[in-house]
Amino acid sequence: MLLRPGVENHEYFFMFDGIDKVLHLGIFAMLGFCFIAAFPRIKFSYFFQIMLIYAFLTEILQEKMGLGRSMETLDVVADTIGCLVGYYIYKQLVKRFL
Repeated sequence: MLLRPGVENHEYFFMFDGIDKVLHLGIFAMLGFCFIAAFPRIKFSYFFQIMLIYAFLTEILQEKMGLGRSMETLDVVADTIGCLVGYYIYKQLVKRFL
């Protein structure tokens, strides 16, 4: 989804400037949650490094593939915050239910 050709489309009521940052945050929150759920014993530093590398790689590929998407620093920030949110939600659920 992050590597699909980019099209700015404001015809829907829920579209607004910056929605791509919200989508990046949401996608990486789900990715971070699923990653830590799949590997619950991984150290936080490894988790964070892997997720950060993945965020940078997707941004580099967006730039290099030439499909109308561009590399943005704020996307990496949104990706990082998203993976931390996913990690935090997983840890809270584990603490509450296990």
